[in-house]
Amino acid sequence: MKVLGVNIFSKKNVEIDPVCRMEVDPANPPGGKHDYNDKAYYFCSPGCRVSFSKDPEKFLKSATAHPM
Repeated sequence: MKVLGVNIFSKKNVEIDPVCRMEVDPANPPGGKHDYNDKAYYFCSPGCRVSFSKDPEKFLKSATAHPM
């Protein structure tokens, strides 16, 4: 099934940009990739990648935080 030209049943592999939380295609990330602690992170833009590279823990902690 397609909605607005996109196959909604596609099992396309996506990653989440840890800075802005947007979906990113790891095969072609617009902002590139940054390896940190033996894990690859993918970015929607160079700006998100630069922000992450300056303080990765800031974004990784906020990504795992749960509101009370």
